[in-house]
Amino acid sequence: MSSHTTPAGPADGPGTGQRRRLIRELLLVAGLFAVYKAGRMLSTDRADEALRNAGRIWDAERTLHLPGEGAIQRLLLHGADGGGAGDALVHTANTYYAAVHFPATVLFLIWLYLRRPGHYQWARRVLAVLTGAALALHLAFPLAPPRMLDAAHLVDTGQVYGPSVYRAAPAADTLANQFAAMPSLHFGWALMLALGMIAATRSRLRVLWLLHPLATLLVIVGTANHYWLDAAVAAVLLGGALLVVPRPRVRTGSLPVVRHLPGPQSAAGAPRAAQRARTAQEAPAEVAGAGR
Repeated sequence: MSSHTTPAGPADGPGTGQRRRLIRELLLVAGLFAVYKAGRMLSTDRADEALRNAGRIWDAERTLHLPGEGAIQRLLLHGADGGGAGDALVHTANTYYAAVHFPATVLFLIWLYLRRPGHYQWARRVLAVLTGAALALHLAFPLAPPRMLDAAHLVDTGQVYGPSVYRAAPAADTLANQFAAMPSLHFGWALMLALGMIAATRSRLRVLWLLHPLATLLVIVGTANHYWLDAAVAAVLLGGALLVVPRPRVRTGSLPVVRHLPGPQSAAGAPRAAQRARTAQEAPAEVAGAGR
């Protein structure tokens, strides 16, 4: 009697598992971002409270003798309104604010996922904790940016020179909450990107990644989208997230370390070594025979 065997279905290979992990991570990150965006919109109708808080922050900065945000903006606006090259610096700053923040963070996470999986898990968790803490503060302390504060006498560079990610009327902006200035996630994410790349790479020039949060700080202040204290609070929250989330364990290898290696033997010495080994094995037998 012959037997008939039905072949089993194809087993999931390593490629299938990697795709599933990638899809899971994409859905997780997208879900976290969607929750954050939805949560931020809960305070869009608190304009009066946000403006009162803006006045408090402005007065607190003057009490602390922090440099005025206007000093950075004047550097950006130097030579502006003349057209051509005069507007290039402020236009570049607006573009950096609008186009670099989110794509740079996404590329950072993608690179870590592909090249440094252990660091990816760490960075993703740190960013999630930071963003969650920021959302809680946005809801508890709505804050209008300095471009909306009359006492600051600052220019809304996005609206005047472009490009802008916000609508002129905050109440009509359905895509962004303009009363969520503190903390600045532009700065918090940029600082985490720099620290993550410094931790995940070994280049002698990796400290240059800190230029990204530095440029971001000058841009968010110079464009009048954030106060100095917005960046300071973001740095404090990031420090707390780094303390809460364990650092990744870097595997140095699983092979045992051989500390003592036998010296090289010449071809002529090999027979003598083998003869000595046979003699050592035969010696106990000869001693036993002599005893009989």
